[in-house]
Amino acid sequence: MQKYFVGIDLGTGSTKAVAVDTGGNTLFTAQYHYVTNHPQPGYSEQNPCLIWQAFISCINDITTKLGAEPVAISLSAAMHSIMPVDRDGTALADAILWADSRSGDIAQSIRISTQGEDIYRHTGTAIYAMSPLCKLIWLRENSPDLFNEAYKFISIKEYIWHKLFNVFEIDYSMASSTGLFNILALNWYDRSLALAGVDSGKLSQPVDTGTFRSLTDANKLLPDISQKTHFVIGASDGCCANLGGNAVRPGIGALTIGTSGAVRVGSSTPIYNYEAMTFNYLLNKKTFICGGAVNNGGAAVDWLLKHFLKLTNITGETYKALFKDIETVKPGSNGLIFLPYLYAERAPVWDSKSSGAFLNINPNHSQPHFLRAALEGICFALNDVLKAVEGCSQPIEEIVISGGFISSPVWVQLLADVTGKKLIVQQTDDASAVGAIYLAMQALQIDIEPIHAREAKNRVVIAPDMASHQVYSKIFPVYKMLYLNLKESMHLMHDLNN
Repeated sequence: MQKYFVGIDLGTGSTKAVAVDTGGNTLFTAQYHYVTNHPQPGYSEQNPCLIWQAFISCINDITTKLGAEPVAISLSAAMHSIMPVDRDGTALADAILWADSRSGDIAQSIRISTQGEDIYRHTGTAIYAMSPLCKLIWLRENSPDLFNEAYKFISIKEYIWHKLFNVFEIDYSMASSTGLFNILALNWYDRSLALAGVDSGKLSQPVDTGTFRSLTDANKLLPDISQKTHFVIGASDGCCANLGGNAVRPGIGALTIGTSGAVRVGSSTPIYNYEAMTFNYLLNKKTFICGGAVNNGGAAVDWLLKHFLKLTNITGETYKALFKDIETVKPGSNGLIFLPYLYAERAPVWDSKSSGAFLNINPNHSQPHFLRAALEGICFALNDVLKAVEGCSQPIEEIVISGGFISSPVWVQLLADVTGKKLIVQQTDDASAVGAIYLAMQALQIDIEPIHAREAKNRVVIAPDMASHQVYSKIFPVYKMLYLNLKESMHLMHDLNN
């Protein structure tokens, strides 16, 4: 059996694993979905046991299919989750996820304080409800017994790592998304710890993203994995996606649309923009992945299908019909504009009280207009982040795209037309899982440049339609003003309903 590597992405809605050989060819994929809980408005939680079960199932599916154990298994994970655990690593409560907005007021108070910008510049993490820093403060103030009972506060990835090796370790990449880690000194930041009310002993030991371990004895849940397989701790999903798409060089951007969405570029130094609070996460000791994330990607489309169109059995044919309807509408949706902040918004507005809105509805608008306007709104939101990143760095010449949306030519072309950028599809597998594999190869001193060279020959280029881009260039300033004009009303309505 040929040698192969496995990358596993611990995502919000599912865990996905990709197996590739030493030449970068995909051999097999496995995926298991799980639910997110919303016990109260604004809450977003997950049972970590479900992710562990999905993780185990993915590995067993691959080893069963391929008939041998991999050289290495490397991890990617969604950022910003946090949960209290006991000394044995057992969760004392469900993990609080990135989309959880309960600490929004805490984030706002830090953001406008005298120490807000200092914390942002040292930790690289935007000060928002997603940040574990803000979540820890919320737990201390609202669940003091649980807060005091916790032996450690860890992410979902750390939970998986501890289950495997009985150690509390966090990679630099995941640590750099907590708001608690000094991205320049590579240690926990005292000022953030003091604000959160914890010391470094309450957190895991930071380690490099290439750190690897092996099982010390047989794990009954992983019968086909021996001490020969290296487990690489890996990085965050966004950083892995840039590496997976070979978008770590200057002038090359990466854009992902999954449940949420993000725009990212590689840099040897942080790219600061306090107003837009672009993030600066670590891929490794020498490379920062800088950019901004939005809350409303595929999640907004799912809302349209389930609550706007009242569809319950959503299949591939459902999406095909959706995009066929969208194609019947001209760019600009006949003046209809959608602000996609259904789940509040991160970059560049950072407002946990923001909400979605349709503007300029008239009797000529039909269902397809609303559908196209919704996709245009999501693309406008990502273009807003793109411009914030470009404004503090060099121009982005081309964008490597990934995520579920790349299966829709209509959506991809629409994004190209809104941004006016050349879009690149280099591989169709999960970019974060593939990036985790490349981290493992680098950790084991395997050259990945030949793989990138082969992928470059097979890439698909999507050029913008400049006539459509001109239309969107006129609408985008109106889109930008929409939030500013509605912000006060959004906040009033949020307070009334909460």
